[in-house]
Amino acid sequence: MGFSALDSDAGVAVLNSYLEERSYIEGYTATQADVAVFEALKSAPNSEKFPHAARWFKHVTAHGGKKATFPGTKKAASAYGPAGAPAAPAPAAAADDDENDIDLFGSDDEEEDAEKQAEVARRLAEYNAKKAAKPKPVAKSMVILDVKPWDDETDMKAMEESVRSIQKEGLVWGTAKLVAIGYGIKKLQITAVVEDDKVSVDELTEEIQGFEDYVQSVDIQAFNKL
Repeated sequence: MGFSALDSDAGVAVLNSYLEERSYIEGYTATQADVAVFEALKSAPNSEKFPHAARWFKHVTAHGGKKATFPGTKKAASAYGPAGAPAAPAPAAAADDDENDIDLFGSDDEEEDAEKQAEVARRLAEYNAKKAAKPKPVAKSMVILDVKPWDDETDMKAMEESVRSIQKEGLVWGTAKLVAIGYGIKKLQITAVVEDDKVSVDELTEEIQGFEDYVQSVDIQAFNKL
């Protein structure tokens, strides 16, 4: 049941598949389910082999010490995820239909058997090459950031202009608005769409915090996979 062996590629592969259409382990916001699975991982997933798991890992990491405040009750990682790991596909089934004409059980003629095995290997190699050549979809996420000023005298227009001055490949700024937080102070709430493989949200928030004349802190208000 659920996630297991997250210290192995096989276990991380199950997590990666599960997160392909999800932003979080349960629901649409981070919960203690994310903390449980996050802590079960020994290290960050390889972004090339497991892009969806790596993206999720970065999202949870970005919350830092706030993970303890996530809603829900933390259980074992095995209590979450799919009911069972999907069975690995049989390699021979992936080849062309006319492979059925090949006797995979061999024959008494060792030379003929070797030729058939070579033919199976060649067809599998062709299939894998075609599969690898298919373009992969670009993984994108929408993030909403809360940028807080020092006080009510901070120039919020200049703050927004500074934030939007950050330009890089894979980053598109969206709408922004000012939200009152008390004592006459307003925070800047701004939306951005990022390509997960090109833009690190951690680095983006650090760049925004670099505008020390305007910015006191930056929080991730929402993070959703597109």
